[in-house]
Amino acid sequence: MAELLGDDGPLAASVPGFFPRREQQQMAEATAATIAANETLIVEAGTGTGKTFAYLMPALQSGKKIIISTGTRHLQDQLFGKDLPVVRDALHAPVRSALLKGRANYLCWHRMGTAASDGRQLSGRLLHELEDIRSWSARTTSGDIAELGKVPEDSLIWPRVTSTVENCLGQECEYFQDCFVVKARRLALEADIVVINHHLLFADMVLREEGFGELLPGADAFIIDEAHQLPEVASVFFGVTLSSHQLRDLVRDTRLEHVREAGDMQDLPASADRLESVTHQLRLALGQTDRRAAWSEVSADAALQEALLQLSTCLQQLTDWLVVAAERGKGLESCRARAVMLKDRLALLMKHSGSEYIHWFETFRTSFRLNLTPLNVAPIFRNCMENLSSAWVFTSATLAVGDSFEHFAAQLGLEDARQLKLDSPFDYRNNALLYLPDDMPAPNERFYVDAVVACARDVLEASAGRAFILFTSHSALRAAAAQLADTLDYPLLVQGTAPRRELLERFRELGNAVLLGTGSFWEGVDVRGAALSCVIIDKLPFSSPGDPILQARIEALREQGINPFMAYQLPYAVISLKQGVGRLIRDRGDHGVLVLCDPRLRSKAYGRLFLKSLPQMPCTSDSDQVHEFFATIERAHVAPVN
Repeated sequence: MAELLGDDGPLAASVPGFFPRREQQQMAEATAATIAANETLIVEAGTGTGKTFAYLMPALQSGKKIIISTGTRHLQDQLFGKDLPVVRDALHAPVRSALLKGRANYLCWHRMGTAASDGRQLSGRLLHELEDIRSWSARTTSGDIAELGKVPEDSLIWPRVTSTVENCLGQECEYFQDCFVVKARRLALEADIVVINHHLLFADMVLREEGFGELLPGADAFIIDEAHQLPEVASVFFGVTLSSHQLRDLVRDTRLEHVREAGDMQDLPASADRLESVTHQLRLALGQTDRRAAWSEVSADAALQEALLQLSTCLQQLTDWLVVAAERGKGLESCRARAVMLKDRLALLMKHSGSEYIHWFETFRTSFRLNLTPLNVAPIFRNCMENLSSAWVFTSATLAVGDSFEHFAAQLGLEDARQLKLDSPFDYRNNALLYLPDDMPAPNERFYVDAVVACARDVLEASAGRAFILFTSHSALRAAAAQLADTLDYPLLVQGTAPRRELLERFRELGNAVLLGTGSFWEGVDVRGAALSCVIIDKLPFSSPGDPILQARIEALREQGINPFMAYQLPYAVISLKQGVGRLIRDRGDHGVLVLCDPRLRSKAYGRLFLKSLPQMPCTSDSDQVHEFFATIERAHVAPVN
């Protein structure tokens, strides 16, 4: 592996800008050994390691069937469409590869036909998008909706023309032989390397239905990229959820299939109407505001209990009518199965009182979700791993807290895994500066956001814009945006005013913009070069103490005699901070200043753990040194006069 990734290796000869990295070679060697020995490896590869090539090289050389799982569909597309072909061509490796996504990413012929027949219920915009989809359907060979860029990925038309496990007709569908999901599965079964995402991995572990239940047991190794996301994704898929979206989709599909297959049964749409009405009543009974809270906070409410009983009754009545109607057609039979499934989920949610699950809910403007989330996913995940009897490699730029993998390993039951921590090969000592401003108020003080904005203004003057300001809450972001609007000398881009991809494109094009973001901008964002020369972070990213999942885990740890702050809250915040910090230096030639405004980094003993977990770089509390840092970079980039 060291030779293949060295000065004279195939990647050096074929990839522009490739340079050997000792850390990359070490990771490749460890990955190759893990696959060969059928073992488990956890490896943190700091920014710039080139971890994708480090695991692709041994994967393609192994001659084994390997499943690679990434954090998002975007990373999945990049891995399959760009990185994998580069390594395959460099090695001249005769491996077959396949890209596989969840059902909701593929056009469904049956659902598209159903949506077309229901055109009167669609707005003008959705009708136009449906026509674009129908036109594209005649050209596509994969049915992957990511191909059709002119229809936004968050368009409401997509759920109407794609399938889910619940509404798929399976082998009973008249389009089964031409089904894009079926075709993708076949290609995956025949491939040596299959690229998936975490949601699909867990959906199949749980359901054996979503994408390729036959494929998982056949894999010799699993490589999990962006593995820091795995515990949270696992808790979603190993739990139980009932949502208003599921109920309303059932209502809509029942009405459509009634028209297509059982138009004379008027009690059927009437029963669906009642279910829709009760779903709306339940949303109102959960309160008027957007909320995320423990079920115990509302479970005693009489109006809510009445709405739940009404929902149970309506689901039972609809199920009874669908049992009668199911013999009329495959679509109605699918609706019957979904109604039974939702009725059973509701029953489980209404009676559950066990200590192994967290019972909570969340409400949005017009929708809700009722949830049961496992308190500890480690035993479930470990059991899934053992049933598959494969090699496993878990990798990310952010898995360790300090020098320890204990937090990540415990969440997934990986305590016996081999561990490897590789620092970034980038020269942070010379190319970066950490600024910890003095005289910042406590983060819980009323005017803290004002102090962050004042600090940011000074730094932005030195950096000439070219900055991300990352917040831990939407309220802080909104407050800062209001203060900075129309008062900066640089373009201001604010999360929520446009899609993330569009904001990032504008940020790169402008070259001197200031972008305010939270949540999704802390990770998975890659801006190289001088356009991003400064990252300002308002607070240490501790999870909200009011979050019901966090509350339940804190209580469980206390009952075990474990300090929840040290064992869970602190490690989680450290890993989250490392993600945000990772936005700054993305290439060998990048320079930048990292600004951490939170005074707890120095006033609290645990601040040392945060600082120890970051790349080693010079640190200052003197704003003059920040100005001098940028001035020095500017002088270095000014060409000498002849």
